Amino acid sequence: MTSDVVTVSPDDAFRDVIAALADREISGAPVVDGEGRLVGVVTEADLLRKAAAGRGGPGRKQRLERQGAGATTAGEAMSSPPVTTTADAPVAEAARSMCRHGFKRLPVVDADGRPVGIVSRADLLSVFLRTDAEIRDEVIHEIVIQSLWLDPAEVEVDVRDGVVALRGRVPVASLVPIAERLTASVDGVVRVINGLDYDEDDGTRPHRRRAGRRH
Repeated sequence: MTSDVVTVSPDDAFRDVIAALADREISGAPVVDGEGRLVGVVTEADLLRKAAAGRGGPGRKQRLERQGAGATTAGEAMSSPPVTTTADAPVAEAARSMCRHGFKRLPVVDADGRPVGIVSRADLLSVFLRTDAEIRDEVIHEIVIQSLWLDPAEVEVDVRDGVVALRGRVPVASLVPIAERLTASVDGVVRVINGLDYDEDDGTRPHRRRAGRRH
């Protein structure tokens, strides 16, 4: 994400908002209240409705556009409530939110609802440019060793074109879905092929025949 966030106030005049966007060469800005909390987003599309005032026909869409075009402040022109994401949200989740709403960027907020950054489509796509070696290294050190406390010699991690294959054995069955979920959250991972087996069924997974046992 971009952490240098340009924000405007709901009371900022229409012309001041236009000037702020033009000065920074951006197409939208978060609108924050007096305590710095996000209350909306104002974009070029919102502002362009004002420039088109009086040009619409008699339809409902045109009436709504003229109402927005009559705005004189950021608060009157903004889209609210805003669609946001958080800094620790998975990339896939942010991408789905953008696609669902047709947005090019999302404000990133903290636990108090204050903007801490902006994430764009380009930001999200850039994580998939990570090399397979970088992804494998993170899965081994951050997931296998640090998060799951497993011996990397017991878990094989293979990465090809962003697809991660996990093989080997873990102590208990409950770690199998956890390993898959954590691996899928790593930036750049396209898909996870989970081939892990386990030594002990701790009752959290459906019965599965364990390799190496005789029946």
